[in-house]
Amino acid sequence: MTGTQSARPGGGRRPGPGHQPGHPAGHEAEHVAETAERRWSFIVGAIIVVIIASMVYAGLHWAAMPPSRVETVDVNTLHLQGEFVEGNLGTQLNPDGSVTVRLIAQQYSFVPQCLVVPAEMPVTFRGTATDAIHGFVVGRTNTNTMLVPGFVATFTTSFKQTGEHLMPCHEYCGTGHEAMWARVQVIPAAEFLAKARTGERLSCVAG
Repeated sequence: MTGTQSARPGGGRRPGPGHQPGHPAGHEAEHVAETAERRWSFIVGAIIVVIIASMVYAGLHWAAMPPSRVETVDVNTLHLQGEFVEGNLGTQLNPDGSVTVRLIAQQYSFVPQCLVVPAEMPVTFRGTATDAIHGFVVGRTNTNTMLVPGFVATFTTSFKQTGEHLMPCHEYCGTGHEAMWARVQVIPAAEFLAKARTGERLSCVAG
């Protein structure tokens, strides 16, 4: 009988020369899988190392060389001199026609407690904190920021509709956090301009 297999007693066939007893095909598949797993483990490990190294580098870099756009303020003299003295707080119409709101956050209140802003006009908020990290969000608008002691937070936004909004602190700042909130009154632009041309800072604090 010719061929790669020969008859065996009992009707079976004898393994041909291409068959390797003791080395099933599954062993080769396991070896390939293990090699792939080791390769991917190395790649994932390298990615993690790169991410951690990048975070460490960025932290050290910005600590040594903070961005030039960061504004700082001395919390010890905040109420005595500079931009955030009491007479400067509130809403102001600047000579160039722009509108600026200045406020301070402290445990557990905002100063001033009520702000007046115009509708349909750009409004620049500038604020800081005196004692702990605070923050605020104005009603259901996208107006929100964090207030960090020693730094000035600034951003520009606008309000499309008139009305009154609550402005709670959204950063936990202590046991009185839940009672820390202020109000923002949005009034028509013409009404705001008429009031603001007196040159005084505007607020809606009673008295």
